Amino acid sequence: MGDVAKDLLSGTVGGVAQLMVGHPFDTIKVKLQSQSIPHPGQPPQFAGAMDAFKQTLAAEGPRGLYKGMGAPLATVAALNAALFMVRGQLEDLLRSEPGALLTVSQQFVAGAGAGGAVSVLTCPTELLKCRLQAQNALAHSGSAGAALKYRGPIDVVRHVLASEGGIRGLFKGFVPTLVRDIPGNSAIFGVYEAVKQYMAGGADTSKLGRGSLIMAGGMAGASFWICVYPIDVCKSVIQVDDYKNPKYSGFVNAFRSILASEGVKGLFKGFGPAMTRSMPANAACFLAYEVTRSALG
Repeated sequence: MGDVAKDLLSGTVGGVAQLMVGHPFDTIKVKLQSQSIPHPGQPPQFAGAMDAFKQTLAAEGPRGLYKGMGAPLATVAALNAALFMVRGQLEDLLRSEPGALLTVSQQFVAGAGAGGAVSVLTCPTELLKCRLQAQNALAHSGSAGAALKYRGPIDVVRHVLASEGGIRGLFKGFVPTLVRDIPGNSAIFGVYEAVKQYMAGGADTSKLGRGSLIMAGGMAGASFWICVYPIDVCKSVIQVDDYKNPKYSGFVNAFRSILASEGVKGLFKGFGPAMTRSMPANAACFLAYEVTRSALG
């Protein structure tokens, strides 16, 4: 089996592991990000991450925490396989000679390139996920267009294609997705390699145990959100924004509007569950990737 095929298969297994561990946290994050500003004197729909968790369980049961998982699960093979495959190919280009170990700086570059390349897959996948995760919160707040209920990811695709500009509608929020994924994936792969090399005491990390890989993957995941979280908030509100009566005209407008109405705090809505999710989810992803890659030789 060639290196490309190994990266594709290992990336797929890693992505499934990441999704299964992290999706409930992601659901809470999106609900907090997309809830409307309460009227004066009224409390917000969710007081915080734990309140959103309790309300979701009470209203929808455990299944509510996995709402919207169909879209990323259906595309996780393509998304994560492409990410790790492109990263692997960029690693080959950056090597001074075949088999040479890469520096941390080169891993940052490979991660940035991989993140940019797969944004074209990430954007429509996350649009479907965010619509499904946020629709109950939007309906509760009385937002325009919130009466529409999607039955699943295919229903979201049909609605977007029919009523929101066709294929172009599936790429709503592409600019913030790209702006998020390039530095975010640069950080995640660079930090992952940096932590591994630190624990190994050098560039050769092949002898590290699974505990070390879990720690490196967890720290790498946290670095992603620390770098780009406000951009992700803007992406989420744009992707769930009403098509006919939009609140935001674009990425910059969304950033300025949130900052003006809610302050810096508004740009970090849902940061707690995002960070809580990132460490175990990415630890699972990288561990599954490394174990699968090693098993394939």
